[in-house]
Amino acid sequence: MRYFTPRPVHHRLGLACLGVGLQEGALPPVGPRVLDHHVAVVISAGRGWFRTGAAPGGADDRTASSADSANSANSCTANGEAAGALDVIAPALLWLTPGVPHHYGPDPDEGWDEAFVDFTGPAVDAYTELGCIEPERPVVPLTDTGPARTAIGRIARAARHGNPLLELESAAAVHELLVALRRARADTAPDGTPVLQALARDAFLPLSVSAHASRLGLTAAELRTAVRLSAGCSPKDYLLGIRLGRAKELLAGTTLPVASVARRVGYDDPAYFSRLFTRRVGTPPVRFRERQGRAVPGGWSDRVPPPDRPPTITPVDVPQ
Repeated sequence: MRYFTPRPVHHRLGLACLGVGLQEGALPPVGPRVLDHHVAVVISAGRGWFRTGAAPGGADDRTASSADSANSANSCTANGEAAGALDVIAPALLWLTPGVPHHYGPDPDEGWDEAFVDFTGPAVDAYTELGCIEPERPVVPLTDTGPARTAIGRIARAARHGNPLLELESAAAVHELLVALRRARADTAPDGTPVLQALARDAFLPLSVSAHASRLGLTAAELRTAVRLSAGCSPKDYLLGIRLGRAKELLAGTTLPVASVARRVGYDDPAYFSRLFTRRVGTPPVRFRERQGRAVPGGWSDRVPPPDRPPTITPVDVPQ
């Protein structure tokens, strides 16, 4: 386990890493305790239990001494599970959120393999709004812990003594970790992904959200729930992001009139498209084109080149 004290400037990166740890086996119970920051605990193997709420006897100290831990262990049943606790079966994620009492531990016979990261910062609110952090759901089943463990491993390697880039590297890895955990959530991968793929496929059709829902055999409310769980936004915002991204590509890489661009991304009213583009992007479509305009060697394309054959520019022979 390693713990860090980032300077104020590092907090301005959005997320600051406060600590990292990896441990396994029949570990002692943690808590009851309350923290003032977030912790993501990734359980890769094994099983155990988790409980939130005030500790037995009203204990809610913000720190827990070894004596406290010993006393808390007495509140567990013979098989190591706290009364009224949630089952934790790997692969799983435990969210520890500020101000919420929590108490958890592995099965005393089976144990578990855990990796944790302590973090804080102003970007936490945005990640919570986008559904990457779920304070109301402390135990989250995962499909795979590999990418999350990779991100945690980056922090552990950065934590070597004397690393001058520790705070920068660990902050970047916390961002990566939250995205990896969001992608690995077991409850939304089977249902949410096809819905998003279908919306992306039909994003440029001039359809309302209700019409998109009908095409998918869903009610508008069911579509909103599926997209919110999978993408952390409304269907309208999800479609708008795809449409504006494509509009930017067409404005930057072609000479199509703005009205034609609008129609190609699903808007029959060019004036409405221009107002929407200006409000969301911050500049009118024509001005965006002027800023991005350039000659593209070989012509513009939306095809992604294969990794083993990156695009190259052949030097032009200059007459001597």
